Amino acid sequence: MKNKEKEKQQAPQQPQQDDAKLAIPRKNYRFIIIGMMVMAAGYILMLGGGSKDPNVFNYSMFSFTRTVLSPCLFVLGVAIIIIAIMRKPE
Repeated sequence: MKNKEKEKQQAPQQPQQDDAKLAIPRKNYRFIIIGMMVMAAGYILMLGGGSKDPNVFNYSMFSFTRTVLSPCLFVLGVAIIIIAIMRKPE
């Protein structure tokens, strides 16, 4: 009798109700949103560099920001999203 009562009292803890139905925990959604913001920053840094006159070549198209920094930010954003999706909850 006492053993059955102890087993009932020591039942395993159920996961939180709000996270139990989600495929990805709420904490990881924050990282996904941060990754999307980093990707958006990469796209914004790629903007511009064009010329209104087609006969004039604008060398600002090949600036460090557009050729190196913005693609790195974009890839970093994708990596953050992948890690957030694959990361197990604590």
